[in-house]
Amino acid sequence: MSEVTMNAYHTFHIPVMGLAFTIDSPLKVGRFGITSVVSIVEDNLIEEVRKFYHGVEGSPVVPISKKEPDFRARRIQDYLDLLDRMLKAQVDQMKAAPLFAGTDTAKYFELLPEQSPLKARYNQFLYLPEGSEKTSIENELKAAIKPGKIEVNIMTKIDKNNYTPNGEILPPEFSDASCALRGFVKSTLRSAVVFSAGMNPRLYSYAESLPEFFPDETGLAKKSIILKVSDFRSAMIQGKFLAKKGLWISEFRIESGLNCGGHAFATDGFLLGPILEEFKNKREELRKELFEIVSKAHAQKGIHSFSVPPEIRVTVQGGIGTYEEDQFLLSYYGVESTGWGSPFLLVPEATNVDESTLQELSNASPEDFYLSNASPLGVKFYNFRRSSGNKDRLEKIDKERPGSACFNKNLTFNTEFTERPICTASREYQFLKLKEVQVTENLSEAEVAERVENITEKECLCQGLSTSFFLKNQVPEPHNLVSVTLCPGPNLAFFSKVSTLEEMVGHIYGRTNLLNDITRPHLFINELHLYLNYLKSEVEASERLVSAKQSTYFKTFRDNLLEGIRYYKIISPKMTLEKPEAHQAFEIALAEVETALTQLNLPGETLTVSV
Repeated sequence: MSEVTMNAYHTFHIPVMGLAFTIDSPLKVGRFGITSVVSIVEDNLIEEVRKFYHGVEGSPVVPISKKEPDFRARRIQDYLDLLDRMLKAQVDQMKAAPLFAGTDTAKYFELLPEQSPLKARYNQFLYLPEGSEKTSIENELKAAIKPGKIEVNIMTKIDKNNYTPNGEILPPEFSDASCALRGFVKSTLRSAVVFSAGMNPRLYSYAESLPEFFPDETGLAKKSIILKVSDFRSAMIQGKFLAKKGLWISEFRIESGLNCGGHAFATDGFLLGPILEEFKNKREELRKELFEIVSKAHAQKGIHSFSVPPEIRVTVQGGIGTYEEDQFLLSYYGVESTGWGSPFLLVPEATNVDESTLQELSNASPEDFYLSNASPLGVKFYNFRRSSGNKDRLEKIDKERPGSACFNKNLTFNTEFTERPICTASREYQFLKLKEVQVTENLSEAEVAERVENITEKECLCQGLSTSFFLKNQVPEPHNLVSVTLCPGPNLAFFSKVSTLEEMVGHIYGRTNLLNDITRPHLFINELHLYLNYLKSEVEASERLVSAKQSTYFKTFRDNLLEGIRYYKIISPKMTLEKPEAHQAFEIALAEVETALTQLNLPGETLTVSV
């Protein structure tokens, strides 16, 4: 058998979700060749999960106390080493076992896409009679098995300073994000870190001090960097910034600004299709420019560099829902992989969602998924109305005890009332902020209500996004908390069935259909609607007498959306849609949004835009 090409394996990955939802996904799906991403920003959760899996492995666990030096990095390193070791053991066990129906080894090949040459070889194996040829192909197939990658995610905004017991600020390398990066770098993983949520110069400068990110004498680096970006401009700016430090970006992971889960970073109206088109047309230009910059940086540092420009992978995620959409992204834009996130929350084999939350998800309506101000980071955050975390928040307000106990302090950035930063979701902050509202003069009843809502809408994400692991695995939660915060993208509204791994992978590859009966717009149309609604909400939230800068922003936002619609009109005939009438529905939807945009009166504008 000739060397297996990349398309012999899976063409999708499972992005990071929350803190706990994908914290151990590599041990659930990795042996089947599926790549998943683990959040490493919350070391308290990681410490508990680490203890749990040492028990599963049957290996002794030594608790890593917060009193020990560099405890955060050490917790993360040990946990990643554990994941790496356990996943390799799973794969070794599969390779050593006989290949027959019902085994994980057989499941590995059965899950592969239909066009995979490896799967074709497996199907050939199934129909061969027992004998030397079948044994030879079995050995060949087992040798081709490779696990999915264990990638890690660091949300760059979660990077608070840390303190000594005496209250002195520790050096920058002991900030949250730097500790997480150090834990990853020291681990045995030969993998990538995903930097998300924008540029963090301090973190990137720390990465420059870590030799594992630089090529050795063979031209290879032990660790690599993936940048999650929302558009080409961001990729170029961050890519150049890192390249000047000698750091190569192995992959740009494009995520829809609004059609995603978790924190939503809206672009200025730039849509996914045009963004992907720009990457498609400028990928080689980007690679050459970054290679020139990184080569100069390596020469200045006196270290080995790449002999030829390394490839740059481009992947995409956010709101993908059908096989046809998936295939169009792969074939037309040439991306190497697509990310399927929120639908996997309905797959117990792949993610950590407790039974109660799972049932709420399976019975949810589109209105239950909404863009909120719940995040203490001050960034829009996709929330789930029916979550126990949201219900708990409302109950605390009713009891006049809003806010949460702040145990982990990962999001402590506010210094309005205290010298040391605190979290805006904490009971301490909300008490002080509400007291401030009470003594503020000349506020109308409506203004007071609005301010109170803005204050009390904040949720404790450190705990809420972690609890599901403890509930699902029946592990005691350190603080006896049971409320779950969920952060699914709006695309989950079109999935309702609690599914097996085989069913969800089958849906991705067009072997089955898991969509519910709710009419689902195309990926691009759904994102367009989200941006239209976002623009409307921003306009409504603004004062009618806006500044010239705000007025320009609103107009630019709308113009970018209209330009995106023009682009979609051009590529519509090239798109892979499930039914012939879907093209007409796509174009009608474009026209409807176009009309809504041209009729939208923006602050400071008196004339209707003509197209």
